[in-house]
Amino acid sequence: MSIAVVAGAPGYALPERFRKLPRLAALGLLPWLMVLAVNHETPWVVLDLVEFATLLSLDTLLRRHSAAAPWLGGAAALLLAGDALADIACAGPGHAVTAALMMACCVELPLAGVCLLLGRESIRG
Repeated sequence: MSIAVVAGAPGYALPERFRKLPRLAALGLLPWLMVLAVNHETPWVVLDLVEFATLLSLDTLLRRHSAAAPWLGGAAALLLAGDALADIACAGPGHAVTAALMMACCVELPLAGVCLLLGRESIRG
């Protein structure tokens, strides 16, 4: 494997479809926010609302080619990684911890990496 193929290496650009992920992830959070709100899970609602706002803001800054996009990409990644850690730490034994680990490994942490890479790419133009 060539070093230029590694994500984030000079000369590598994320596929164009990845630029839509922050917006799609934010919209995907809406049904989950409703479930949390109905179950009176206020701390999780607040965290997910902050993630929602950060992801939508990142999408806006990326489309405007703003110099602030790398900072917001880092903030989104930090929020997503923290959410994954909190979900795993607070999950009960058995299926709950398995579900938290699956969400972390398959959704939250990969999305955090994409947010970081999108922010980094915005610097290079």
